[in-house]
Amino acid sequence: MIHIVIGTKAQLIKMAPIMRRLSLLDIEYNYIYTGQHRDTMEDIHRNFSIKSFDKVLHNKGDIVSVLAMFIWFFKILSITLFNSKDIFNNDKNGVVLVHGDTISTLLGAIMGKFAGVKVAHVESGLRSFNLLHPFPEEITRVLTFKLSDYSFCPGSWAVKNLKRYKMVKIDTVNNTLYDSLTEAMPLINSYKDINIPDSKYVVVTIHRFENLNNLNRMKELLDILNNLSEKFKVLFILHKPTKKALNKYKLMEKFSSKIEFRERYDYFRFIGLVSSSEFIISDGGSNQEECYYLGKPVLLYRKATERGEGIGINCVVSRYERDTIFSFFNNYENYKRDFLKIEESPSDLIIENLRKFYLSKTKL
Repeated sequence: MIHIVIGTKAQLIKMAPIMRRLSLLDIEYNYIYTGQHRDTMEDIHRNFSIKSFDKVLHNKGDIVSVLAMFIWFFKILSITLFNSKDIFNNDKNGVVLVHGDTISTLLGAIMGKFAGVKVAHVESGLRSFNLLHPFPEEITRVLTFKLSDYSFCPGSWAVKNLKRYKMVKIDTVNNTLYDSLTEAMPLINSYKDINIPDSKYVVVTIHRFENLNNLNRMKELLDILNNLSEKFKVLFILHKPTKKALNKYKLMEKFSSKIEFRERYDYFRFIGLVSSSEFIISDGGSNQEECYYLGKPVLLYRKATERGEGIGINCVVSRYERDTIFSFFNNYENYKRDFLKIEESPSDLIIENLRKFYLSKTKL
């Protein structure tokens, strides 16, 4: 049997096309939810017309701090180590799909090993080659590589990063996020409640702990956005950890009145909002990838990125340098591109290889 471990919204968005295709092919899968994120998960199920969780390991809301994340990790780990066989339906011949570089990724790989099933890592091979940046993502990647039997890599560069590891490596050429976007784009105009401004606007979404836990960096962001709001309407999408950090630092009341705070959207509505914007400011790897496929200019509010998508094309890494940031603001139109069209679906390639390596040899 196929088992899929999901913990965050970004993981679900990127795995949803695979899950939807499995259902359309009448291939059963066991959907295991770790509970790292909670808000909007059911919205994403509805967006992509996929089933809800089969197994729930934690159901108490989003993990919004580093301390809470580590407490949650060891709690879930202790539970799963004694119940891994039940979680995986006593399946000894199955395969578990884990995605990306979150703590849930590592949890899923460890659970799979204890249950005796094969581990297949989707979006594998990303590296920054700095264990402390980003933290803890780089560490979870390396540990997951060591536990993986199969690695699905979103490009030949990612395959090369795994040359010292012994797993079977498959190049999907692109990210499954492309498939997510192709499902979202035909529907975005049908949503009348996105509330798109009449004037030119910019979308901001910041959520990484490396930014949220740095007061000076958040003060700098405040100043940058207040300056930007003199030229554009700024829509700041608030993640729960972001809101918590801004309140802790007492920064919320210092933002310009021209900056509008909005709660998180479901995925399809968010893509509708981004697609009509001038550009976005983000610290998220998934947003970097989305903008690459959409051809949307993006300023990455990070020191560095392990992803190659869009760099020097539509994406500028700020490195927290004001000259770089304001140069992007003044020249963002130079980074606009058309929607990128690719020939073969990454999700189809993954399912094709699952059939080759696993489904053809195993009774479903």
